[in-house]
Amino acid sequence: MATTKKRTQAKQADPAGQLDTQGKASVKAVEKRAQQIGREQLPTRPGIEQNMDTSPIYDDSFPGAQRLKGKIALLTGADSGIGRAVALAYAKEGAKVAILYLKETQDAKETLRLIEELGGDAVAIAGDVGDPAFCKRAVNRVVKQLGGLDILVNNAAEQHPQKSILDITPKQLEATFRTNIFGMFYMTQAALKHMKKGSCIINTGSVTAYEGNQQLIDYAATKGAIATFTRSLAQNLADKGIRVNQVAPGPIWTPLIPSTFEPGHVDTFGHNTLMQRPGQPLELAEAYVFLAWERASSYITGQTIHINGGRFVTN
Repeated sequence: MATTKKRTQAKQADPAGQLDTQGKASVKAVEKRAQQIGREQLPTRPGIEQNMDTSPIYDDSFPGAQRLKGKIALLTGADSGIGRAVALAYAKEGAKVAILYLKETQDAKETLRLIEELGGDAVAIAGDVGDPAFCKRAVNRVVKQLGGLDILVNNAAEQHPQKSILDITPKQLEATFRTNIFGMFYMTQAALKHMKKGSCIINTGSVTAYEGNQQLIDYAATKGAIATFTRSLAQNLADKGIRVNQVAPGPIWTPLIPSTFEPGHVDTFGHNTLMQRPGQPLELAEAYVFLAWERASSYITGQTIHINGGRFVTN
C-alpha cells in the first residue's frame, strides 16, 4: 500500500514554485484540446499513481555519479511510472530536468518534490503532446527556464484494450496514435532546433511492437511505428551528431496497468516472463542514463534495448 506519508507529501504545495505556473488554466487547456480530438469520450489514461494500492518502485539508495552533469533533459509522461524513474535518475546524475504530463498534477508535484529533495533543478509542465502548439511552447519554456536542451525522452503513451478490432472506434484510434506517435514527431520537431552535436533522443517503445498483443492492436501498432521512427530518425540525424535510440519495455508495473486492465489480468501481470513477475520502473532507468551518457553510448544509434524479464523478441 502507498504510505500515508507519501500521500501527505504529495498534497503539499509546490515548494520551489516549479510546477506549471498556469495552474488550473493549463489543465483547462488540456481538457479543451481533449474535447477537440474526442479524448474525453475515453477512460482516463494512463492513470494516477497516487491511487494505486501497490506503488511502483522508481528509486533506490544509489546516489548517482554525475554522468549527466550540465545536461538539460525534457521527458514526456514523466509524472509517474517509467518517466518518474528516469527523471529521478537523471537528476541524480546532475541533469536539469523538465517533466511533461497531461493533467496528473498530484503525481507531478510528488515527482518535483523527490527531485528537489535530491537537490536537483526541475520544472513540470502540463499539456497534451498530441498538440504541436503545446510541444513548441513547452520546449521554448524549457530552453528559456533551464538554459537549453540536450536530451529528449519521448515517453508519453496511452492504451485502451479492446477484445475485437471492431470495438476500436475512430476516436480511440486517433487518440492512441496522437499521443503515442504523433506526439513523438511534434516533440522532436520542436526540440531539434535547440539540440546540437552530442545531443540525443530516446523513445519508449514496447515489447508489443515485436510480439503483438490481441487486446492492444492500436497500441501495438503505434509501438511498431516507434521502432521504425527511431531507426529512420537515427539515419536522418546522424550527420548532425544527434543519436536516436529506444528502450522497449516488457510488462512494467506503472499506473497504466491497473487503470487499463481487468483485476484478473492485473493479478497475473508479468507472470509470463522468465522472471515470472512484472518489472519495476527503477529497473529501466539505468538504460535511459546509459543512452544519454555520451561517453558510454557515443557509437550507438538507431538501436533498441529490450528490458522485458526474458521475453524473446527479434530486434
